[in-house]
Amino acid sequence: MKLAIVLPVLNEGALLATRLHGLAGLRARGARVVVADGGSHDDTLAIAHPLADAVVSAPRGRAAQMNVGAYVAARIGCDTLLFLHADTVLPPDAGALIQQALARGGGWGRFDVRIEGHHPLLGMVAAFMNARSRLTGIATGDQAVFVQRRLFESLGGFAPITLMEDVELSSRLRRVSPPACLAAHVTTSGRRWDTNGFWRTLGLMWRLRAAYALGADPATLARRYGYHTRAGAAVAVMAKAPVAGLAKTRLIPLLGATGAARAQRRFALQAMATVRHAATGPLTVWCAPDARHRFFRSLQNRRGVACLAQPAGDLGERMSVAMKTHFQDHSRLPLLIVGTDCPALMPSHLQEAADALQAHDAVVIPAEDGGYVLIGLARPLPKVFERVDWSTDRVLAQTRERLREAEANWHEMPTLWDVDEPADWQRWQAIHATGASPTEPEFGPPDHRT
Repeated sequence: MKLAIVLPVLNEGALLATRLHGLAGLRARGARVVVADGGSHDDTLAIAHPLADAVVSAPRGRAAQMNVGAYVAARIGCDTLLFLHADTVLPPDAGALIQQALARGGGWGRFDVRIEGHHPLLGMVAAFMNARSRLTGIATGDQAVFVQRRLFESLGGFAPITLMEDVELSSRLRRVSPPACLAAHVTTSGRRWDTNGFWRTLGLMWRLRAAYALGADPATLARRYGYHTRAGAAVAVMAKAPVAGLAKTRLIPLLGATGAARAQRRFALQAMATVRHAATGPLTVWCAPDARHRFFRSLQNRRGVACLAQPAGDLGERMSVAMKTHFQDHSRLPLLIVGTDCPALMPSHLQEAADALQAHDAVVIPAEDGGYVLIGLARPLPKVFERVDWSTDRVLAQTRERLREAEANWHEMPTLWDVDEPADWQRWQAIHATGASPTEPEFGPPDHRT
């Protein structure tokens, strides 16, 4: 087992050094510590860098931070994930306990929790939490959830919600297997109980859990109770297989057929790395001509990416199917559709697009060549993919016409650029050579095969 301990943090400088020093024993036995920072403005990052194996900046929000931390853990070769709150202390033999639990079957589990605070009833609260977890198979973040990375990735990671991300994930995990409920205790700080008051905190927790169980939207609950909210959106990546002679054909005069196929593979990996770093929601890769190419099989089997075959038809018909499929399964979650040809697309663009869909029916990032590099939809709008002259400089103008016909309101973001022609490739190479490339070029371990 190669264990990664993922810590989502935000302005935790006051206690982070103590917590990270406390993990030194586990690190000595091979565990890796990944700190996922949500935009701290204290000394959290300065403290974390010398005491962790990896420190990464992530969009603010515990679910998003843990998803990015899990992605980094995969990149450093870890196959088991332990999600640990910064105010929680593990038992010294946590690594061995996790390994033994996973060896008995099942793919995930959690520890019992002890709450360290002033109120005499905190012990009773912790005992109730542990008993309820055993009965329901639901775990909370305070219980230090651990999971096999492949299983975590196959389920799409944490949902892009502000509250109850731990409950939501364990609800999906228990459908695969019941949790390993370890009797060993993790100790979590009772600071919120001490600061906000025991009965007030208990009442708030029960109201939130009850409202969520009755179907309340987590974002609505977060706004009601003053939590930081962050817009989410699923992402569909339209990707071609890196087949020599069929991929990036306009680059063949410059790179040759094999070189153009390698470029396509790299662009696809970069696009997916951008999506994973943005962590706005689940990722689906729509594969052309189908999902049987070894590149797509590797994404599914080794990296847990959902891959579906693009249907027949022009680009508009294929994107329309991706849209309809998404809204059938995720009726309340907006959708962003991107290609793989825009190296200038950054995680911040995806988050800005997701934010725009909170107030608009659609969002578009125009391309310099007259098309677009992203289109986002808050609801199904099939008309935007009809009667468009794809692969021409009329795409954006015609899409605007279709949006007006659908009586949709939309937001346009600043223009970006694609890599289609040899001049585009040279432009990208010049930027990449300076180290100014805005996203990591690889979604997973380097692999230069086509």
